[in-house]
Amino acid sequence: MAFIGTGGTIASIGKDAFDILDYGNNDNRLHADDIIAALPPLRGLARVTPVRFKNIESTAVTSGDWRDLALLCARLAEDNPELAGIVIGHGTATLEESAYCLSLTLKLKIPVVVVGSQRPLNGISSDAPANLVSAIRVAASPDSSGRGVLIVLNDEIHAARDVSKRSTFRLHAFQSADFGMLGQVDGETVRYYRRTERLHTLESEFSVADIAAMPRVDVAYSYAGSDGTAIRAFAAAGAKGIVLAGFAPGMGTPSEVEALEEVISRGVVALQSSRAGSGGALDSARHRAIGIIAADNLTPPKARILLGLALARTTDRNEIQRIFAMY
Repeated sequence: MAFIGTGGTIASIGKDAFDILDYGNNDNRLHADDIIAALPPLRGLARVTPVRFKNIESTAVTSGDWRDLALLCARLAEDNPELAGIVIGHGTATLEESAYCLSLTLKLKIPVVVVGSQRPLNGISSDAPANLVSAIRVAASPDSSGRGVLIVLNDEIHAARDVSKRSTFRLHAFQSADFGMLGQVDGETVRYYRRTERLHTLESEFSVADIAAMPRVDVAYSYAGSDGTAIRAFAAAGAKGIVLAGFAPGMGTPSEVEALEEVISRGVVALQSSRAGSGGALDSARHRAIGIIAADNLTPPKARILLGLALARTTDRNEIQRIFAMY
């Protein structure tokens, strides 16, 4: 098993055991090898090889990091034919985005599991050790093969496409709102109950090269009275795509729709998603007439990733709509 450390809460050390909220201010994070050394019981689960990558807060993660991380995973699998799986320690702020991008671009059959924690490694009742144990067990399970990139926290296994962080501090923060988790980890037992139907990993048409070529895509957030200034500003800043996180079931204010129509006429691709966090975005006749593409049930941050990968290949509206129907 390979364990890649990227930083985040799971690698963080607070100033004392009660420092479980503002521990980032302590600016003390362990590298992958230090984390493994600090948790001797892990040696009884698998032969874990720690791999240093970065040691940052996940708020600092960029698409360049996604590319480098994908390349690292591919190289580890190529150099180690006996590698059973890869576990990636990651901060929870952007964990779901990193996992989804990897799920769209990694060409690996072995399990890749992204894991984080809600409390620092040395915090009282930290969930970091238990989450890491569960992640290793999931990555080591033959049943995890071919399921795409997985996210494991709180003894739950989630698909990278479906899951999002739903709470700031609670240990059950990661949830798959529409369809639920894929499975659970109960002690030594890894159980699956469903699969995701959307394309990923080996079936995906995207590659690591697409990450390097991702054009700028921004997210505008709808609120009562929004006049579309953000949409026009993003276009002026060079955005090739704009995702509108609209009101449920997927619509913006009249001024936002007008702004989207303006930027579409200048070649920007516009995508309608919902800020609700659950359910598909309305694919209305009016939106289709303007040229706005529906994001299905992807959250705005994940819709941004898929649109960026799509725009690296095409600007054709019908082709992009096909991509959102398949991924």
